[in-house]
Amino acid sequence: MKRFIVVPDSFKGTLSSTEVCDLIETEIKKVFTSSEVVKIPVADGGEGSVDAFLKASDGKKVFVEVTGPYFERVFAFYGLIDHGKTAVIEMAAAAGLPLVGEKKNPALTTTYGVGELILDAISQGVNKVVLGLGGSATNDGGCGFAAALGVSFLNHQGEVFTPTGGTLSEIASVDLSTLNPKVHGIEFITMCDIDNPLYGEEGAAFIFSPQKGAHPEMVKSLDENLRHLAKIVQRDIGFDEADFAGAGAAGGMGYGAKVFLSSKIQMGIETVLDVLDFDRLAKDADVIITGEGQLDAQSLRGKVVFGVAKRARNYPAKVVAVVGDCRGDQERYLKEGLDAIIVTNYQQLSFEQLKPRAKEDLVHTVSAYLYRLSVLH
Repeated sequence: MKRFIVVPDSFKGTLSSTEVCDLIETEIKKVFTSSEVVKIPVADGGEGSVDAFLKASDGKKVFVEVTGPYFERVFAFYGLIDHGKTAVIEMAAAAGLPLVGEKKNPALTTTYGVGELILDAISQGVNKVVLGLGGSATNDGGCGFAAALGVSFLNHQGEVFTPTGGTLSEIASVDLSTLNPKVHGIEFITMCDIDNPLYGEEGAAFIFSPQKGAHPEMVKSLDENLRHLAKIVQRDIGFDEADFAGAGAAGGMGYGAKVFLSSKIQMGIETVLDVLDFDRLAKDADVIITGEGQLDAQSLRGKVVFGVAKRARNYPAKVVAVVGDCRGDQERYLKEGLDAIIVTNYQQLSFEQLKPRAKEDLVHTVSAYLYRLSVLH
């Protein structure tokens, strides 16, 4: 009996990671009828991350009413896995762009509800929280979620308030001593696949706030406010890193997670592989099939395909990458731990042309590879 692990990212705009897993599993079962298939759909921390973890492991989804982006009440959710000891939270569930619709304004929106999700998860008895960044409507440096967790932000009148992206400049001091004691002893891991700093031309405001509704003048103001936050945090807490990779993710939420929770910041694929115990699964695997929409030089920076290939180096399994397109030096990619690269867009069609036939092309190419594999064995 052959043992397969299927661990792909989504094919952006065409197939979700769960769909890719299911399609590949079906083809494996046709060729290797008695095989065992372990499916690990991967999400990058944004929308769909909770569902991806739940599909890859036994767990449950928890629904809770929290504060939404505009301080309204909304129903959000998180996942519990690992026998209820690990919570998976995607910040988009409480502070995401879909919740604001056309009413986009990152100067006014808050991450407060994310903090409420964390507190609810802790009340369930978890000892680890995996926080996924992505798809946020916010630019508050994580101050909203920190306020929900008890961190005190005081203005110049000495009043405690909840800062938003537009009011970070009003912070006169930060008091971390009021952090909810329930947070202590919890391991926090933040999934982040971008390396932007907190502020500056490559920071949260300049790179990401326009898509959240910020006009050019607001972008400058939001950036200045993040700079102000960093100065206050450095003075009052002693944290002086504003340029670490991922600080600018999700409107500065990466920064806030590290400052207020001492969270570990790591690539999404590393988090997925750790939480779902990939190393234990991989040591007995015969074939590991990974994939993503496009394989290129950016993929080498820790994206799904090479994240999987790197972790699989210690095991005898073949590592196969199923990708929509492959750009760049294939020989170099193969030297990075891949045994084969399968390109599903074998006719080199435009995106508009390939989108309606994405499933068909993936099935065709994967099936052909599996039949070749069966002949060789």
